[in-house]
Amino acid sequence: MIFTPPLQKATLIKRYKRFLADVILEDGSQTTLHVSNTGAMSGCAEPGDIIWYSTSDNPKRKYQYSWELTQTKADHMICVNTIRANQLVEEAINSNQITELSGYAKLQREVKYGSENSKIDFLLSDGGLADAYVEVKSATLLDNNQGFFPDAVTTRGQKHLRELMDVAQSGKRAVLLFAVLHSGIESVKAASHIDKKYGELIQQALSAGVEIIVYKATISPEKISLENQSSFIAS
Repeated sequence: MIFTPPLQKATLIKRYKRFLADVILEDGSQTTLHVSNTGAMSGCAEPGDIIWYSTSDNPKRKYQYSWELTQTKADHMICVNTIRANQLVEEAINSNQITELSGYAKLQREVKYGSENSKIDFLLSDGGLADAYVEVKSATLLDNNQGFFPDAVTTRGQKHLRELMDVAQSGKRAVLLFAVLHSGIESVKAASHIDKKYGELIQQALSAGVEIIVYKATISPEKISLENQSSFIAS
């Protein structure tokens, strides 16, 4: 994924109301930009961090700028725009970068499924393979040199694990794919210390046959690509 037009740099003042952040632009002026992230963004939004933002040419948008990346004081690069996770995964699947999901002829987005009125991020089918239901999660929480998911209690994420277990038990492929969008994260663990129920459910999901795949993004202000296989630590 190449950023066009190129991202521009600013300094974070503060994030607030979840979807807004005040920043200082390179010319010294102050502005407000949109934040496409509903999570806690722990460690990704410290005042004084360098942020990189995209610019929209849509005249109907209230906020022209969108926060895309954080460059931390430790020089880690983090993609905080959660919309990018699915875009990167789709791009990687289509280019056969994710070997575990190669060979499928058809990719569908946001397909309704399950008993809890869910939508799967991607349904892969055809090609003589069992249908694969792929749920994507963005991992950006780094704590004591370890990556974690989630960064806050997620009832939605718990629901997705239950749905994936049902898929696996029906004989189809159920895949939980962590897109690591933090340059400092080398592996992912369930954040049981944050969401105990999610930690319990992910262990149940593994026992039920849900596949967990982890891929790490290469991130720069010029482009992002999901290309490096990583690992999930189950215990």
